[in-house]
Amino acid sequence: MKGERDTGQKRQLLLLLFHLQWLLPLVSALHPQELFPYGEARGDQFLQEGDDETSALVKLKRPLRFYEAQFGSLYVGTNGIISTQDFPREIQYVDDDFPTEFPAIAPFLSDLDTSSGRGKISYREDDSVEILSQAARYIHTGFPKTAANYTPTHAFLATWEEVGAYEKLTQNVLPSRLMNTFQVVLAFDEFDTYALFLYPINGLQFFGTHSKESYDIELELPARVGFSRGKDDYQKREGLYFSVTSTEQSVKNLHQISNLGIPGVWAFHIGSAFQLENVEPANFRENLSVAHSLEHFLNNAAEYSVLESNYKEDKMDYLEVFYNEDGDEREPSAQELVSNSYSKTEVLLDLNVSSHSQVDHSESNHGAMFSSLDSELKYKLLYPAPSHWPLSPKTESYSLHHQTEEGTPEREEVFLITQGHTEPSQQKGIKSPGPPDTKGEFLDLLTEASPFYTKNETIQPYPDGGAMSSKMEVLSDYSEGRVLTNYPFPQNTPPLNHGRYVMGMEEDSNFKTDGAPHRVNGKVSGHVHVGHTPVSFSEVDLHAYIVGNDGRAYIAISHIPYPAAQALLPLTPIGGLFGWLFALEKPGYKNGFSITGAGFSNHMDITFYPGGEKVHITHTAEGLDPENYLSVKTNIQGQVPFIPENFTVHIAPYKEIYQYSDLDVTSTTSREYSLSFGEINQTFSYHLHQNITYQDCKHTPNPRIIPRTQQLNVDHIFALYNEEEKVLRYAMTNQIGPMEGDIDPLVTNPCYDGSHVCDITAQCLAGTGLAYSCECATGYQGDGRNCFDVNECTTGSQLCGHNSVCVNLPGSYRCECQSGYKFAEDEHTCIFIAPPSNPCEEGSHNCAPVERAQCIYHGGSSYTCICLSGYVGNGYECTDVDECIEERCHPAATCHNIPGSFSCHCQHGYRGDGFQCSPEPTQGPQTVCERWRESLLEHYNGRPREDQYIPQCDEFGHFNPLQCHGNSNYCWCVDKDGREIEGTRSQPGITPACIPSIAPPTILPSPRPDVIPPSVGTFLLYAQGQQIGYLPLNGTRLQKETAKTLLSLHGSIVVGIDYDCQEKMVYWTDVAGRVISRASLELGNEPEIVISSGLMSPEGLAIDYFHRTMFWTDSGLDKIESAKLDGSERKVLFDTDLVNPRAITVDPIKGNLYWTDWNREGPKIETSSIDGTNRRILVNKDIGLPNGLTFDPFSKLICWADAGTKKLECALSNGTGRHIIQNNLNYPFSIVSYANHFYHTDWRRDGVIAVNKDNGQFTDEYLPEQRSHLYGITAIYPYCPKGTK
Repeated sequence: MKGERDTGQKRQLLLLLFHLQWLLPLVSALHPQELFPYGEARGDQFLQEGDDETSALVKLKRPLRFYEAQFGSLYVGTNGIISTQDFPREIQYVDDDFPTEFPAIAPFLSDLDTSSGRGKISYREDDSVEILSQAARYIHTGFPKTAANYTPTHAFLATWEEVGAYEKLTQNVLPSRLMNTFQVVLAFDEFDTYALFLYPINGLQFFGTHSKESYDIELELPARVGFSRGKDDYQKREGLYFSVTSTEQSVKNLHQISNLGIPGVWAFHIGSAFQLENVEPANFRENLSVAHSLEHFLNNAAEYSVLESNYKEDKMDYLEVFYNEDGDEREPSAQELVSNSYSKTEVLLDLNVSSHSQVDHSESNHGAMFSSLDSELKYKLLYPAPSHWPLSPKTESYSLHHQTEEGTPEREEVFLITQGHTEPSQQKGIKSPGPPDTKGEFLDLLTEASPFYTKNETIQPYPDGGAMSSKMEVLSDYSEGRVLTNYPFPQNTPPLNHGRYVMGMEEDSNFKTDGAPHRVNGKVSGHVHVGHTPVSFSEVDLHAYIVGNDGRAYIAISHIPYPAAQALLPLTPIGGLFGWLFALEKPGYKNGFSITGAGFSNHMDITFYPGGEKVHITHTAEGLDPENYLSVKTNIQGQVPFIPENFTVHIAPYKEIYQYSDLDVTSTTSREYSLSFGEINQTFSYHLHQNITYQDCKHTPNPRIIPRTQQLNVDHIFALYNEEEKVLRYAMTNQIGPMEGDIDPLVTNPCYDGSHVCDITAQCLAGTGLAYSCECATGYQGDGRNCFDVNECTTGSQLCGHNSVCVNLPGSYRCECQSGYKFAEDEHTCIFIAPPSNPCEEGSHNCAPVERAQCIYHGGSSYTCICLSGYVGNGYECTDVDECIEERCHPAATCHNIPGSFSCHCQHGYRGDGFQCSPEPTQGPQTVCERWRESLLEHYNGRPREDQYIPQCDEFGHFNPLQCHGNSNYCWCVDKDGREIEGTRSQPGITPACIPSIAPPTILPSPRPDVIPPSVGTFLLYAQGQQIGYLPLNGTRLQKETAKTLLSLHGSIVVGIDYDCQEKMVYWTDVAGRVISRASLELGNEPEIVISSGLMSPEGLAIDYFHRTMFWTDSGLDKIESAKLDGSERKVLFDTDLVNPRAITVDPIKGNLYWTDWNREGPKIETSSIDGTNRRILVNKDIGLPNGLTFDPFSKLICWADAGTKKLECALSNGTGRHIIQNNLNYPFSIVSYANHFYHTDWRRDGVIAVNKDNGQFTDEYLPEQRSHLYGITAIYPYCPKGTK
């Protein structure tokens, strides 16, 4: 008895593992060893260690195209970026969003640092066949229509290996152990350039860096990934750009998803000699070779290219290093690997299945389960083999049907329904005649439960994070065939391997060998009236998967619109045909496919009662396709009853009698189904008559003996429609055998009731009584209980001819002709394809002479003429360009024009290639000032305008203490590193006194600059480091032309700011001085400190003019405090359950306080009374980094700006009525409400942004002339806002 129980458990476990291997993700993540080869052995150059380093000029053997321009050289920078020109100082670009002011290719633009051996950055140009072929395969996959034959001639590779983020190290704080590895490959020829970004698994351990300008403010800016063409001048925000990421979440997703189907690999078309409006991302969905993927049909709503998916952070599939108690890395356990390796599907698996349908969820059982597995099988389950393309150079097939080395297709997503198991005795309704073991396995497969999810918890199985409906029902009515809404069926499943379908072999592919699972691909068209509503659909996808040795069938039809799909739920005959075709055969009886083969026609006439609606369905089988899948076309015409959306359909098990005659099968039956909703339960029926005709198999030597009457038993029936995916699904189990009364109830061989333990790819051979044996299907080997694919391509059993390639398939193989060959009429021999006439090679084109133009052949008789570089024209007529007129040479060089080209030679006293000339060296390398000056001169083509800035260097290459903006007479002082000294910028005609090596005199806040705010009107005040800016409003429009500096506060870092409308005083927090100060807006008043002790990092500030109280947050002490406006009566309101308190605002009329806590583990917005009582959480769902918070005294809404979700949202003061105003912010810091607008400061734009409250539109922005981060913002009214309680 114990042995039988162990055998049953093992059989169920193997069955479950088999299904898991098909359901786990299609393609595994990119492993570090799968990056393009790099390193010293490959001839790479290495970038110097440091925080802001730039490579030497890399001259390319062939220019590459970026956007529409050509560039002959590249620079590689520390900060995850490549450019065609030398970089400015990192402070000018590393914290900014796209576009950059210079050409940029950015796989991970962030403030990186390789100092002290924290990583290596290597780069090289490569034209080896190995690298170019590897790049071409990615490009072919990503651009199957436009670059299927593209062959790059050159490649440039740059690799950032285990590089760290810049950190401001303090005493007793160790540097972070988080390191990133990523790679960029630029593949190009004379006409096109493609970029590949590669992010291996565990390669991204941090997702952004802290700004050097953030001082003590804990803000992390997500890395930028994308491309920027740059600009012709330095005016802000111009030029084309393409951004791949915008949030921290999108950066986290880089290594998990992809735009060409290989997680962690991204491809882009970034330059072309032909029209390219902007960077073009790859779209592997265009590749028809994915057409056999269930993921493509059953999960169309999920697109890998969606990076902004809202994965929950605690379930992300990014690096989670395991440590022991000593801090050393340890190997993760099997349970950890299962729960972490596939966390992007948000599913936890319980693999310990018992034969009594009871699940023990203890960890020990998980370990026991894995300990009993064969180690190789366990490895395959936990680590799917990466098979992005065939690794053998001899195999030129790039099919996207990914397989392991043994030929087993890769595993795909596991879908989970949370429900409780019920004992068979507890199940209600009509009982299925199927054996308990089979039913249990079927139920377990479809409804496997996890103890980690409650019944109503939403899970996210799709790559874009879309949530599956949480309204999933317990399958207590399982044997009745209850219909479930949004039930997730298994997606990718094994192929239909009917014998040996070998291209070119003279075999009849209409008949199969037993044992292997079966697959069906097809198209469905139709026109039906649902009630009186006409609905049409054309060529939608049908896919079916049938487990041959137990009769289970799964059918999915995509893109049938509502209400037709809902109305088709009772019509299980649509999918039931495939159940009959591949039903489990009882001894002496044959299923449909054994009789008809792969060529037949099926006609169904269905009449509904009591309404009399009629519908006609036809199925036409058209043989097996090259992948050995049965191809079927289906057409549906007629009228069906309308089924309301909220009604549930129940379908009871049924039996059908099939009558067989020569080349014809008929069946007539009536079926019942019920519709229920709440207390409503109604029963309806329809009458079905179907006729199946087929051609006899020409290779059958003797007529087949078929019983004239057979009975099909169908149970475990499910039907569902997912409106979001627009997928209609059916499932059922099928047995074909004698009519009732002809069955011997005492002897049922396990082969005929599905209780055998044969492998799913094996045939069960019945013996005497209950005896049976298992025999692996053709194309598999093993003992029958465990079968493994035979790789015919390596064993020599394949029969592919010369000039052909063998491609292994599960249970079979395929022959493909090599490139340049095709099959002859015998469909076996590969013959050479004579190339078509090529006008470009034959010289029959009418392009300009070859020394002036190039003829580009497009196939057939089509070709294009383009002028060569150095000539202009339409390709048919090309004239020489005098490049010397265009002043392409360096100003210190002499230009010589030649036909089609030109040459530049540096003048005496200068050295270089003529495009870049510099004075003959004196001593040592160029200084920062000299490099910056030279870069800007080159950018301005050696002729800067009078209003453009060029650094002034002394004779030693150091920055002159006095710097001026061209000839504009605007001047300022700089320190030794060229950084402007705050407060020294002068007006025209006034030159500031700048003393080398001596700091300029401190500019005190009083007397204030000559800025007098108007006595009436409204304006904004914003904090910008060491100053407070003044921005008037005309209505709600920003008066940018009159914006000025209100207060210069040298040595301060102003963060929080607010206003007392009664006494006309502005208050601010200073994280540098660790004080809270205030100043009157009346002329001549000096600032005064009101709180001078007990502060560490005061950030948010709120003034309650009504109660004469101020409130502030301290993110260093994790406190919220209050005091009277003069600093008296200070008290701590909250010092618990705070991690990173930031913004704070107050409703003075109702006496409520609101604040944000951007704790990454649990961000929230809280509220309390102003005395600290009645504290409670207002919002803690779907928020990320709530930086800004404001209370609108007119609408009584509390609104916040979130730098994590990029949203501006509002809610009532009790947290209800939450709604989104704008969902595409950049990186907001602070926000204030006034009239019908919001105004927020933004760290990406370094400015003030205006957003309309009513429509969420961006209406205006103000970007101060001096670039640095803006912090707090407040609105100054000429009166105190009125309000009522």
